[in-house]
Amino acid sequence: VQLQASGGGLVQAGGSLRLSCAASGSIVSINVMGWYRQTIGKQRELVAATTADGVTNYANSVKGRFTISRDSAKNTVTLQMNSLKPEDTAVYYCNAEGVHIPGYYITDKYWGRGTQVTVSS
Repeated sequence: VQLQASGGGLVQAGGSLRLSCAASGSIVSINVMGWYRQTIGKQRELVAATTADGVTNYANSVKGRFTISRDSAKNTVTLQMNSLKPEDTAVYYCNAEGVHIPGYYITDKYWGRGTQVTVSS
């Protein structure tokens, strides 16, 4: 299973960016897909996640500004980030948990390569 993320970049405060991630491989289904972020010297933190049933979870710091969406048939997840703030600057990582492949259910977390988001003030 591989996760390929795209999007990110440099934007001014108040602007918007969109991150996309696609999972590939012999996937039957994925329980949770989401986004985490990390800055130097800090632990990776959850930004937003969504289950296959459409239940979403957001970090308090992004509620009302970020929206996560998912296409379970295509195994893709998107993070729409609006009203960006300088404190949103981080490397963002796509995540998949609870991956069902033929004959197996894998509880390990899968990670995509990080994509840099930089918000200038």
